[in-house]
Amino acid sequence: MTIIATEALTKTYGGGVTALADLTVAVDEGVIGLVGANGAGKSTFIKIMLGLVPPTSGALRVFDLDPVTQTDQVRARVGYMPENDCLPPDVSASEFVTHLGRMSGLPRTAARERASEALRHVGLYEERYRQIGGYSTGMKQRVKLAQALVHDPDLLLLDEPTNGLDPAGRDAMLALIHRIGNEFGISVVVCSHLLGEVERICDSLIAIEGGRLLRADRISSMTTASDVLAVEVSEGTDELATALTGIGLEVTREGRLLLVPMDSDASYDRILRAVADLDLSLHRLDQRRHRVAELFTAKEAADV
Repeated sequence: MTIIATEALTKTYGGGVTALADLTVAVDEGVIGLVGANGAGKSTFIKIMLGLVPPTSGALRVFDLDPVTQTDQVRARVGYMPENDCLPPDVSASEFVTHLGRMSGLPRTAARERASEALRHVGLYEERYRQIGGYSTGMKQRVKLAQALVHDPDLLLLDEPTNGLDPAGRDAMLALIHRIGNEFGISVVVCSHLLGEVERICDSLIAIEGGRLLRADRISSMTTASDVLAVEVSEGTDELATALTGIGLEVTREGRLLLVPMDSDASYDRILRAVADLDLSLHRLDQRRHRVAELFTAKEAADV
């Protein structure tokens, strides 16, 4: 099912700044990554989807609705988590999320019940009556996610949801987003410049650069297996690299990984034999998959 579709979508701001240029893409349901460097046009794309700014030309449909002329219908089906800190410090999470539920059209009792449920889903049920000003950055991010969920949308638009979080907080937020997208039946667009995070949780990806579409595809199609074997051992990496080079294999290092071109199926056996001869503990031996980041690296190389 197509949930977002654009046709030659263009947005130009005053002064001749073009944020989006002739963007044509169709987005199917699932967990979708919207990626690109800062200034690539991601936030403008989201603002147009929400009806916050009109396009200069072209067309955009969300659930076959026009955000310009059918703004209320679009927002009834879409939840939005903004990037910046925009939470009132002197109210509780329960009050705030309930208020946003009321603004979305829910009756008072239903809004209160939905707020409690949304805060429970994001792990803030026990803390829901505390003032937001006393929350950590991670808790504030969860409040923003809860308010996006409170009216039971069909689509979530999350703008840099891990912004400001430490590694543990990022992992927890990504796990939560993955659960929402896979267990709640809600499609999610994750807007991010952190390609590794998108690759971890998303089914498909829209990559834009300079306001133009770079590529739109399934993550699985972008991360196909390469003809390079990735080898990792618990210890003895240097010794293994020397041994593999000694038997005629070309070896490069990438952190703790040894990367070995696979010239035939016999490459597996030769590596396994070298590991066994050195009595090392093998953690990984498989075909290295291309990463999403390489899409941009290849583009930069082509532009040079």
